[in-house]
Amino acid sequence: MSSRRKFIQKSALGLGASTLLSSVAGYSFPTNEKKISNPLDELQPLTSDVVPISVDERKARIEKAQRLMAENKIDAIYLDGGTSMKYFTGIEWWNSERMMSAIIPAKGDVKYVVPHFEEERLRELITIGSEVRVWEEHESPYKVVTGIFADAGIKTGRIGMEEQVRFFLFDGIRKEASQLEYTSANPVTAACRMIKSKHEIELMQKASDITLESFKVAVSMLKEGMTQQELGGIISQAHSKLGARGGAMVSFGTYTAFPHGSKTPQKLKQGDVVLMDGGCSVEGYASDITRTLVFGEPTQRQRDIWNLEKASQAAGFAAAKLGDPCENVDIAARKVITDAGFGPGYKLPGLPHRTGHGIGMDGHEWGNMVLGNKQPLVPGMCFSIEPTISIYGEFGIRLEDCAYMTEQGVKWFTGQAHSLEKIFG
Repeated sequence: MSSRRKFIQKSALGLGASTLLSSVAGYSFPTNEKKISNPLDELQPLTSDVVPISVDERKARIEKAQRLMAENKIDAIYLDGGTSMKYFTGIEWWNSERMMSAIIPAKGDVKYVVPHFEEERLRELITIGSEVRVWEEHESPYKVVTGIFADAGIKTGRIGMEEQVRFFLFDGIRKEASQLEYTSANPVTAACRMIKSKHEIELMQKASDITLESFKVAVSMLKEGMTQQELGGIISQAHSKLGARGGAMVSFGTYTAFPHGSKTPQKLKQGDVVLMDGGCSVEGYASDITRTLVFGEPTQRQRDIWNLEKASQAAGFAAAKLGDPCENVDIAARKVITDAGFGPGYKLPGLPHRTGHGIGMDGHEWGNMVLGNKQPLVPGMCFSIEPTISIYGEFGIRLEDCAYMTEQGVKWFTGQAHSLEKIFG
């Protein structure tokens, strides 16, 4: 008997009954050796139709930012290397102790500050603006930045610091130009990034499609005795085969009660709850999905908690209404869980964290579904709905999908899990 045949048979036997996994994952185990193959080998990239964000789109973002700067009386915004720099300029830059920054003035073009020896590399990347100011290794980059402010006529006024600017950069600029006022740039940067365009939502949809397909393949390859690292490796490989860089946090059994996993080595066995929480990035836009199933025959307790989780997620989705505050999603989802005798609040066993988070270029962005967030839900907002039920010493159940607001109301990026036997809808 071939080793590949032994692998498939071992996988099937590890289920007790191969038909159970077949019903969970939508896959059936092959019985004819000629048809046996590694599911990963069947995957093809899903990204051939992906359209990158254009220069014109980035220019429109800067125009919107400058309108918001005028409304908020901010004279310029300072960007460190990171997501917001990429959002506005398209430039990705590895951050080091050497300053490389972009400055968006309330009027005029974007300007850049970079070490002199990196100038040509930066110019290769620039598609927005053209002015680059350099500093030598023995010179102060902070003087270069404040020189840009002065040349723009900003001798007094307010400078917005993007929230991921590293403190030593902010502190150096503040000391060099102490006459200026420094404030958070969130009223501009967060306001721009929180509201996604149709194109951004299309990219997030593609990322979600890839992650869900990766999970389907991974579930079809579950076998008794595999480690969480092995299952995570399969999920990463599947993402790569489908055309994106991604992966997942994986937990088995009692460790599924840890919302973000455990370092404890785990091997899959009959009756274990399996939790997969992961995502990928397509042209810089993220997915975030969690699916939970039972390997083997579920107990009534596992089934009841899984169904409670599903009801909680559905309640959160139903509460996402245009104009209503983000917190309503958390309130509605949490009520289902506390009404069943868990909690209250964040108390365990129960739901120990917020019901969801904003998502976009970063896996976690503004727009959290949490008590106290009065931000109204408006078209273009994207967020997760993931009301975990954690029962330490037993297991945890999480169903996580991301949704987005449209003019007609809320929509899912992904098909919902229907039952323990149909976790992919």
